[in-house]
Amino acid sequence: MSIEDRAKATAQNIEGKVQEAVGEVTGNPKDVSEGQAKQEGAAARHSVENVKDEIKKAID
Repeated sequence: MSIEDRAKATAQNIEGKVQEAVGEVTGNPKDVSEGQAKQEGAAARHSVENVKDEIKKAID
């Protein structure tokens, strides 16, 4: 996983956590669900990149 991809996924995760927290404080369920979705997307991105890393290791 490149450092750039890892940073993007981490930033997306943080953004999702902040949005979820703001939604909880303001009582906005849309923000909560969108924040959770961003976190799930970041986790999926990490998983895909981890698989890519494992494939590269296996090939080398």
